[in-house]
Amino acid sequence: MATDGLHENETLASLKSEAESLKGKLEEERAKLHDVELHQVAERVEALGQFVMKTRRTLKGHGNKVLCMDWCKDKRRIVSSSQDGKVIVWDSFTTNKEHAVTMPCTWVMACAYAPSGCAIACGGLDNKCSVYPLTFDKNENMAAKKKSVAMHTNYLSACSFTNSDMQILTASGDGTCALWDVESGQLLQSFHGHGADVLCLDLAPSETGNTFVSGGCDKKAMVWDMRSGQCIQAFETHESDINSVRYYPSGDAFASGSDDATCRLIPRRVSSLELPVWTSPSAVACCLLDTMIIPSMSGMSSRDPESPSCSDMKTVLVLYEFPLMGLLFAQDHGIIHSGSGLNHSELIGT
Repeated sequence: MATDGLHENETLASLKSEAESLKGKLEEERAKLHDVELHQVAERVEALGQFVMKTRRTLKGHGNKVLCMDWCKDKRRIVSSSQDGKVIVWDSFTTNKEHAVTMPCTWVMACAYAPSGCAIACGGLDNKCSVYPLTFDKNENMAAKKKSVAMHTNYLSACSFTNSDMQILTASGDGTCALWDVESGQLLQSFHGHGADVLCLDLAPSETGNTFVSGGCDKKAMVWDMRSGQCIQAFETHESDINSVRYYPSGDAFASGSDDATCRLIPRRVSSLELPVWTSPSAVACCLLDTMIIPSMSGMSSRDPESPSCSDMKTVLVLYEFPLMGLLFAQDHGIIHSGSGLNHSELIGT
């Protein structure tokens, strides 16, 4: 019986009453900290000011929409995937193609660079996440070394290596996310909670972080604990599909972009705060939240592309509409890599 473990003079009703009382006290203490609204704090922050975005490089080679891309940790190489069924590794300084792989299906919707820069992962309508090792031999047949790591029951929408080359996170149209061992292909943890297709994910930006955020067609953004597989926070602030999620560099907040034409900044620790909302004329295809170097593009056009000059650091939110399909920062260069429905990628700087 449920009451067997109760002490004398204790009942379930009294314990419930005590729990409600403690909950009320916690809410009161939390309310004391809400002494100012977020927009009032923002009024004291120096304005970012206007800056001109310029196309610095155009990477041409795909035959259809560019659906996804990822920067290598060396901040020079980029991997991109396209609706044409190809995955290409680029040198962003020279715009040369270093590697190219033709996948067994079109609509390669996800790609990711391994932290070491020695491998890439990709997948799409084949329901798989495949890992390809990279070598210095550009003529080597990469397809012969392909390793199928993950298998979902529907399309692969996103993938991301964790802080090592040995584990990879995937999101799928089957409504789940999963953590896989790259070497063995074993499923380490599965994450169930979304009520529809999962469209995006982003790993918390910490070397010891064990959380990630995902967004999907159920209008929810969910934060997961990779160790337990449990959802630790869920936010249903949008009115339509969430196409993109991106953590703030400190991990204390994340941004989400949606088909409802809004982009929202969601703080992790205090879910009851008023959330800032940015509205776009049409559906937000992707959003980006990062610390941008302004202006820091002189290094890209100089003889030493690895030594950009930096005059100021600002936190910016960039949101793009369709047909742009993806957006990523190169952290130290202040460069945005955009992939679009115009069959090419662009490097954009200030």
